[in-house]
Amino acid sequence: MLLLAARLFQYLMGSNLNSSRIRMTTPVLTSVVPGAGPLHSSAYFVRLYLPVKFQASPPVPLPELNLHPDRWPGHCIAVRSFSGYARDNNVVEEAEKLAMSLSRSPWANSTKYPSKNAYSIAQYSSPFRFIGRVNEVWFDVDCKSTGVETY
Repeated sequence: MLLLAARLFQYLMGSNLNSSRIRMTTPVLTSVVPGAGPLHSSAYFVRLYLPVKFQASPPVPLPELNLHPDRWPGHCIAVRSFSGYARDNNVVEEAEKLAMSLSRSPWANSTKYPSKNAYSIAQYSSPFRFIGRVNEVWFDVDCKSTGVETY
């Protein structure tokens, strides 16, 4: 993940075709893709929201960074907040808690929504903030099965 973070940082600092510096936004979203890695292990990808100024025409990353833009259509997510640093052990625990909570709710069958992600972790706090950190675990859910519309 450190290598990917370094490439994203380079992109934000101007390693793009028009040398634009891009202000960091939150959350930083890490999505876990089950079975996508070698030997069927999980892989992940990281997303950053671009400031409004760049959303219509994002700066193209330099080819050697191997970064790709991703436009998300409107969709629904179930969210569980947690504090502290997002680490492998507590992220899995928080995802399990969200799954348990959803299993006892009207949303129990809505997580069968076809999604390439098992879950995503949204991190809102700077790595240099030690107290009062804000994170969320996200599951994609099927809005239409529960009568909720996306906009």
